[in-house]
Amino acid sequence: MWKYVLKRILLALLTTFIILSLTFVLIKLLPVKKHMGKPPQRSAYYAEQIRLGYMYSSEVPEEGKSPADIVIFEDGKTVYYYQMPVMKQYVAWIGNILLHWDWGVSKTIEPNVKATVIIGGRLLTSMKINIISVIVSVPIGIALGILAALKKNTMIDHIISTIVMVLISLPGFVLITFLMLLLCYNSSLLPTQWPNPTDPIGQKVLGYIIPVVCLSLGSICGYCRFVRAELCDVLASDYLLLARTKGLTKSQSVMRHALRNAMVPIFPSILAEFIGIMGGSMILEGLYGIPGIGSLFVDAIGTEDYNILFVDMAIFTTIGLFAGVLLDLSYGFIDPRIRMGEKK
Repeated sequence: MWKYVLKRILLALLTTFIILSLTFVLIKLLPVKKHMGKPPQRSAYYAEQIRLGYMYSSEVPEEGKSPADIVIFEDGKTVYYYQMPVMKQYVAWIGNILLHWDWGVSKTIEPNVKATVIIGGRLLTSMKINIISVIVSVPIGIALGILAALKKNTMIDHIISTIVMVLISLPGFVLITFLMLLLCYNSSLLPTQWPNPTDPIGQKVLGYIIPVVCLSLGSICGYCRFVRAELCDVLASDYLLLARTKGLTKSQSVMRHALRNAMVPIFPSILAEFIGIMGGSMILEGLYGIPGIGSLFVDAIGTEDYNILFVDMAIFTTIGLFAGVLLDLSYGFIDPRIRMGEKK
């Protein structure tokens, strides 16, 4: 078991390394966008790039090479900045991360501020929203799925299934737009955007309602459908019929046998759903003005702030891959009959 766990963790780390390496090389092959700040800001940014080993400077133009940028100072001094070859940048990038945990600085979002500092300030906000969404969606989704399964082919089952099908078909950006129009702009019940840090605590609490509802509804529908399908299969199984013939009441057979066996594939799906929520929060954060890593990822792509993009990509990739590892391992802990990594 421990050998299997170690092997999966090492494979997850290797996969993360490969994904980030490919991302770095492909992005560095794109045309370089010039820094739009004033000469002192541009000079400070390029000095940091030179320190990291990504660029070099020259006071005279090099023949046959196109500079990434040209900075003219107030005293008339002109400096030409050139990109290092991509593979040299890649080697320098790996060395900076492994030896100094230095991912570089922001170019446009927060000029000359370390990328890890910017991500660290926004990571907590995204995690709070996603964790609260999971806490809300799991019990509601499982409860609705159990109710629909126990009331199979009744009016209650039909109503729940219809609502689930309607909500699961709605794209996230349509749902949040509708909720903002209805609850924020038309009725003024909720804030129209994410509250500022200086706003009252009541305003901050209200600010969580729309993002949590938008992220939770899709998960609730997913859990409900999955639980209903699994529980219906278990309720129709032969061993449950045998339990009823031995004298167990319906509630006893459901609680002791049906729910326990139906939950085996359901609990690991919670981790998989969390990964989906993390990805879906990107659009939501941008629309509602939430200062999280999801909206930061989109902004980094739009403004070509690649150092921010690399750190953001590393976080999403690591969370996704290690959640997959936990997902596989959870089967063995939930169902003792499953033994990971054992040979026949």
